[in-house]
Amino acid sequence: MDLDTPGEPDLDIHVVTPGEIVTTDTAFMRGHGTYTEDESLVASLAGVVDRVNKLISVKPLRTRYNGEIGDVVVGRITEVAQKRWKVDINSRQDGVLLLSSVNLPGGVQRRKTESDELQMRTFFAEGDMLSAEVQAFFQDGAVSVHTRSIKYGKLRNGSLVTVPSALVKRTKSHFATLPCGVDVILGLNGYIWVSKHVPISPDMVNQPDALYHNDNEPLSKSERETIARVCNCILALAKHNNFINDSMIVYAYEAASQYAVKDILKTAISQQVVLSARQQLSEALQQ
Repeated sequence: MDLDTPGEPDLDIHVVTPGEIVTTDTAFMRGHGTYTEDESLVASLAGVVDRVNKLISVKPLRTRYNGEIGDVVVGRITEVAQKRWKVDINSRQDGVLLLSSVNLPGGVQRRKTESDELQMRTFFAEGDMLSAEVQAFFQDGAVSVHTRSIKYGKLRNGSLVTVPSALVKRTKSHFATLPCGVDVILGLNGYIWVSKHVPISPDMVNQPDALYHNDNEPLSKSERETIARVCNCILALAKHNNFINDSMIVYAYEAASQYAVKDILKTAISQQVVLSARQQLSEALQQ
């Protein structure tokens, strides 16, 4: 990606090292991770160039996730505390899910009571995976998340993939059902959940056990293989510092269909898969 040619499609992550010139165009403004030298914008750290209109910043490629309000995240419950759960969201400190920020079984909208507090482990227990949305920040910088929408909540029937958070591309929706019949939740914190497709019904919120039960649905051998193939395609994209969104995963999946699941992560094959996916994206953008 050449920042001096604004019309060029953004097909790849632009990775820079400390001291490397990001752009010589004086029209751009300096953001975090950059400094000016001889009218050039120079990177002050190793990371990914992030451009928002005329503002350019460099995000560290290997860093803890810094949340923003409205972000979709995937996390794991690490502790059940008083009126709250602590959630590992790949940040500098655990996120906080308050008891008042979850849906009650049966869709009841009321103030949470002591009875609800005593039953907290029936909602979420240590080790449970969940999807949530960043709601606010506490004074100490901790992230507060909520699961009040039907699309958020406990995760089942799938596998977790961990990638650098800087590679997950911010899009309109981070929930996708791929053509291969697999659901993907692209957490902006670098945690991606790949699972069997289960249709979400609005009536689920009125079913007491639908939101918080721990039973996985039976997975056939082909479904397990498809989930594993998607997971390896995501890891292949991350291995070669390629941005990750639902379109790139689909293109990588199609490119990897000729290989065995276990071979996708071999260096030569993963490189071929990513190059093929980039080519397909380039052709799609040109149409």
